[in-house]
Amino acid sequence: MKAQLTITVNTGKWLISRAITKIPEVQKAFEKGRIVLKGGTTVSCVSEELIGLKLRISGRITPRGTVGSFKSIEAPHSILIEKGKWENIDECFIEKVLGLEPGDVIIIGANAIDTEGNAAIMAGSPGGGNPGKAIAALTAEGVNTIIAAGLEKLIPGRIPEITRKCGRKVCDFAMGMSVGLIPVYGRIVTEVEALKILGDVEVTVIGKGGINGAEGSTTIVVEGSEESVKKIIKEVSEASNRHLSGNEESLKECKPGSPGCVYHLSCYYSHKNKIKTNFNEVRYFK
Repeated sequence: MKAQLTITVNTGKWLISRAITKIPEVQKAFEKGRIVLKGGTTVSCVSEELIGLKLRISGRITPRGTVGSFKSIEAPHSILIEKGKWENIDECFIEKVLGLEPGDVIIIGANAIDTEGNAAIMAGSPGGGNPGKAIAALTAEGVNTIIAAGLEKLIPGRIPEITRKCGRKVCDFAMGMSVGLIPVYGRIVTEVEALKILGDVEVTVIGKGGINGAEGSTTIVVEGSEESVKKIIKEVSEASNRHLSGNEESLKECKPGSPGCVYHLSCYYSHKNKIKTNFNEVRYFK
């Protein structure tokens, strides 16, 4: 049996998060070990699936560009889960990552993936903040890393080469904060991998993009037994009705004078740009 399905970006986030919670290593770490979640909207979905907690969202990409939060709030961006209980590790992220043992898991999102299995996160704060500074430790310590990334993050080219083209201090103008890329290494879970985890099906991507809320969407054909295909249809249907995950207060976008402005570079909205131009601010800044 075959079914053609269109998965919006937000639907994909929930499918990916649900699939990640079904991975045996994640289930084992949840029951007997520790799981670190580094915040982002997809990882916040994972957090909701595991413990019902929405994470604080820091940077995000909107029609205004690469922007931050309107104000600082107390909600956690990164957490450690151990035996069903969680703790905020925003101020001790590096120490907690260094303390992970074989069998523990860290789940992180990505802003870019390529066809060679590389992934990277954007960094708009100095050094990428505490999580950015801890990324190298993930590889050095051999931490089991799962990267939750929708196919809308797939970019042309190779990430090792693209990272040399950007950086916080290299742009003279930016819609929002100027960012660099920090490579992340681990198992990437996209919508394709997610559906294979959730059901015994083959998945083929046949199109990308859309309009009227389907921008960035992925259209696929799934093939398998009638039971398996029907299960996937049900999973997609349920995920399509879910909300955008993240602490509601943190989802409000920054404005000039927001806390992150002091660290962000080249931002047009905060008048830090070096290129003077009559950019259409009204369209992007409301």
